[in-house]
Amino acid sequence: MSANSAESARRLEVVLVKAGRTKIRYPAELLHDDGTRVTVRAPWAGASVRDFGFVRFEPGDVFTEHYWRDRWYAVKEVRDAAGVLKGHYCDVTRPAAVLGEELVVEDLDLDLWRSADGAAVLRLDEDEFAASGIETADPRAAAAALDALDRLEAMARDGDFEELLSWPPRSAAG
Repeated sequence: MSANSAESARRLEVVLVKAGRTKIRYPAELLHDDGTRVTVRAPWAGASVRDFGFVRFEPGDVFTEHYWRDRWYAVKEVRDAAGVLKGHYCDVTRPAAVLGEELVVEDLDLDLWRSADGAAVLRLDEDEFAASGIETADPRAAAAALDALDRLEAMARDGDFEELLSWPPRSAAG
């Protein structure tokens, strides 16, 4: 399905699962689903401002979120209410699944932030990942998660980030 199809107004419920429990769920507009990558758009789902120090997510912000069924991450383009790019927030996740009207993603704690100008690339929540116990409970998933974070960081630093999100895709980076 493309964003230009008659079904472009289809809604999905994004369900973010963490440690076996639903962390958050929110409605989003489906922009694209080619069977591998799913792209949705949604307003900031938080009830108030969330200040991370390096960025503030606040009412009016719009997230264009890219999920893959074959990759261990999601990339969220964050724009303010005026459409100005704040940056990209990346979640390391298990590959996404669309189940009926739900886009289900399991968060594996690791995150990456890339500022709009690309000057700041920050690895986040490595302490939460270490404390989660995943390295013992599921070593294969832990290795895939760490590899995904390394790949995201390399793309963010090397300028391949925009190519990753381009449509149609210009490469099969992964």
